[in-house]
Amino acid sequence: MSDNSADIAMPSGPDPTAHWPVDLLVTGAELVATMDDERREIAGGWVAVTDGLVSAVGGPGDPTPQAVKVLRADGCLVTPGLVNTHHHIYQNLTRSYRAANEGSLFTWLTTLYPQWARLDEEAAYVSAWVGLVELALGGCTTTTDHLYVHPAGAGDLVSAEIEAAVELGMRFHPTRGSMSLSQKDGGLPPDSVVQDDDTILADSQRLVQRWHDPSHGAMVRVALAPCSPFSVTPELMVKTAELAERLDVRLHTHLAEDADEDTFAAEKFGCRTVEHFEAVGWMSDRSWVAHCIFPNQAEVTRLGAAGVGAAHCPSSNMMVGGAGALAPVAEMRTAGMKVGLGCDGSASSDAASLWMEARNAMLLGKLRHGPAAMGARTALEIATRGGAGCLGREGEIGELSVGAVGDLVCWPLEGVRFAGAISDPIDAWLRCGPVDARHTVVAGRSVVEDGAPTAFGVDEMLARHRTASERIQAPTGAQPLPLPETSRESVVPTTDSRVVRESAGPCGQVGVREW
Repeated sequence: MSDNSADIAMPSGPDPTAHWPVDLLVTGAELVATMDDERREIAGGWVAVTDGLVSAVGGPGDPTPQAVKVLRADGCLVTPGLVNTHHHIYQNLTRSYRAANEGSLFTWLTTLYPQWARLDEEAAYVSAWVGLVELALGGCTTTTDHLYVHPAGAGDLVSAEIEAAVELGMRFHPTRGSMSLSQKDGGLPPDSVVQDDDTILADSQRLVQRWHDPSHGAMVRVALAPCSPFSVTPELMVKTAELAERLDVRLHTHLAEDADEDTFAAEKFGCRTVEHFEAVGWMSDRSWVAHCIFPNQAEVTRLGAAGVGAAHCPSSNMMVGGAGALAPVAEMRTAGMKVGLGCDGSASSDAASLWMEARNAMLLGKLRHGPAAMGARTALEIATRGGAGCLGREGEIGELSVGAVGDLVCWPLEGVRFAGAISDPIDAWLRCGPVDARHTVVAGRSVVEDGAPTAFGVDEMLARHRTASERIQAPTGAQPLPLPETSRESVVPTTDSRVVRESAGPCGQVGVREW
């Protein structure tokens, strides 16, 4: 699509007899950027939501429906809700952790693993609650999360996260992350945060059976997500792909995040990291990967032909990606990959704003290929439709069209920061700012209204988060602070599934390999 404001289309009105009265009407916008198949941009537009889905989109010449609730969007750009395709929300418990701030990716990880070994249900719950509110303030309505640290005795961490998302009304795609290779096996993490393959596979199946909703408009879907090539066995990658196929869920992992990955893969598997990814059965449109900074062009072509998606994490890549950490976003999109945006872990980018990630994606695109390479419209498309493609929800999230979910954001383009920006609201949205959402709506319900979270108890939750953060950041070897008494009931497993693990050798060769 073009990044020229001349693409603005004439409004197309809805059937004035359908779906009235509606549950929610968002009206008075300076511009509605629908991101539908025609990429309609409707000056003075409005959006109606009924039963959690978009029921009508119109312009100033179309009759507006009666509504149970009306949200004014005067002076605002209205967009679909932004989609976060990669995150580690629990890491907001170790934000800006001084000992790790100047390290490379591998140094950063090995510094923080001992702290994350103290994660438990309370910490997972409060970090998710606070992290999801932060994402909503930055215009996110759907987010995934990659929770791969599961210390012994920590409890049901993923269910604790889901509980927070359900309470807040956020659309959530948690992934059952995992690590099975500790330092003694040649991996990076310590023994305290890894699990054996059978435990991982059984719990993956349990979580899918308990929480995954495949229906249109679902609020919770679960994906399976071994952490990375340097923290799990090839056997786990193979069996996870087979389990995802059987359960019909998506697959997620880190890939080509660091230049050292290819060195590691060559030593351990006898091939490049993307070749290993393909050999263990992940090269399919069921998979989306995080970062994907260092594939070569031939690998990008193969990934695109297979329909693999990629979560572009511009802020994190700049923080810990090292020299040359410019993901080949334009090349991936040209090759057919679905490219979305990711905030990544709060401890690597230290902020969780998809507006910031969209702006940084735009700037890095220009840095890599020149001023005309990526504009605000392309960045918005990546943040919405691209994220929908990564999560397998095209036509459902990431656009404002009849039948899509009623997720949208009203971005105020007013005040000192936007003075003079009157020719193109979409360009102004990313070139000016910074800006937070005035209203963030998920399934027709406000989670942010007039710039503030609608959830009750933010101050109490921040206090609980501070307590958990102090306990987790206590110096290694020190006695962790005791857990506070809380009213939240523990989330416990409900099934006892077992999945048999078979053996697979490196780069797809069946055989035995010692770890």
